[in-house]
Amino acid sequence: MVNIADTLNTFELAVPTTRSSLENLITLHRRGGGKYFRDIFLESRSYRAGQITRNNCPTRVVWYKARLDKMCANIITRTARLSVGAISQCSRRFNSTGGLSFELSEEQKEIRSTLKRVVAEEYIPKAAHHDATGEYPWNMMRKLHELGFLNTHIPEEYGGSDLDCVAGSIISEELGYGCTGMQTAFDGNNLAQAPLIVAANENQKKKYLGRMTDEFLMCAYAVTEPGAGSDVAGIKTKAEKKGDDYVINGQKMWITNAGVANWYFVLAKTSSDSGAPSSKAFSGFIVDADSPGVTVGRKEDNMGQRCSDTRGISFEDVVVPKENLLGKEGDGFKIAMTAFDRTRPVVASSATGLAQRALDESTKYSLERRTMGKAIAEHQAIAFMLADMAINVELARTACLKAAWMYDNGYPSTFYASVAKAFAADAANKCATDAVQIFGGAGFNKEYPVEKLMRDAKIFQIYEGTAQIQRLIISRGHMSKYLGK
Repeated sequence: MVNIADTLNTFELAVPTTRSSLENLITLHRRGGGKYFRDIFLESRSYRAGQITRNNCPTRVVWYKARLDKMCANIITRTARLSVGAISQCSRRFNSTGGLSFELSEEQKEIRSTLKRVVAEEYIPKAAHHDATGEYPWNMMRKLHELGFLNTHIPEEYGGSDLDCVAGSIISEELGYGCTGMQTAFDGNNLAQAPLIVAANENQKKKYLGRMTDEFLMCAYAVTEPGAGSDVAGIKTKAEKKGDDYVINGQKMWITNAGVANWYFVLAKTSSDSGAPSSKAFSGFIVDADSPGVTVGRKEDNMGQRCSDTRGISFEDVVVPKENLLGKEGDGFKIAMTAFDRTRPVVASSATGLAQRALDESTKYSLERRTMGKAIAEHQAIAFMLADMAINVELARTACLKAAWMYDNGYPSTFYASVAKAFAADAANKCATDAVQIFGGAGFNKEYPVEKLMRDAKIFQIYEGTAQIQRLIISRGHMSKYLGK
């Protein structure tokens, strides 16, 4: 049996709150049996080894601490001898998912504070340059990779940190605050990897997710086509089975990271039945970017988020081995749509970050700019605009975190992901527009930051499902409650 003192000693590098949590847990579990403490001991040892060997990767340390605390909370709820009061006390201490709480855990606070510093020192000072030139933010992406913030949702067994959707939303909001163009480049990896996390087999995960953590690489999600965006059923790209391979022909358009990706997730039609429903007509494939027949188009000159690498891709007789088929033939649509349950709260959080930035810039300017003998923030017209912006930011953040929490805890989250995406996208556009209005003539000038926010915000109502598609999903989800479907 593992000694309790050994458990604490192996965790000696932990933050005081976590060590205190362990001590309280041990006090409450004197009659709980040694098997629980062995689990904690092994996890504590893993945490210490992880911090020593990966001390330059803060997300790995965060992951170990979060996993340990979650394990402790699960043990508490499984132990029948604990009183209701003790369970309640420990649930609060471990930030368990068992109750309603709006306070971030220590690990989440650590993630947020680290990113706030990186964004303030490196993102914001360089955002204008990347916006003006359209230059891809390689240095910023490399920095995030070095810090362990790129590919954080990849499971640990493939080299990732396995952070949950709530943590991903926190990361996305902070990066979106600095520059949503850079954040979109960052999030392109998450979107492309999500179908693999959902549906890839062990070999596919080792090969394609593993390389993303071993090296500094980008990837892309290739679904949209010149004539098929919201209308997925209109996809024309085909994959024909020939022997042990598939041959892909077609075009994709508006693909984030297309020109910098190492591999693509590609949705293609595999059914020869023209009347087959979307749920059975398409299949998902992993396609290496250097495959013969893959041609990447020119970088698109977009209105906003200009440093994001957006291009078209042509596939001409591209041979893909059957080993690169995700799931079974016909599973592609389901796989592609399921991935959105995780990625939409994260994208919505980026929009929330932009909205928060618009509010902060507007507030600072309104306290400096004076008219009629006082700061314009003291005029009710401006004060009410700031109040509306604050309302939108708070509600958008809450919607994002709820959708992420629902996903992390295994609840049906499609409805909530669409609510978050729709509301946060609209909030970002409203806040950015009001920011330009508060700045007046200065807001229309590139020397000030808010005109960029206004240009960057619009795409949130278009990509990852338009504002109208989100409302279609929401309306169906809402009516299903009344129709019993």
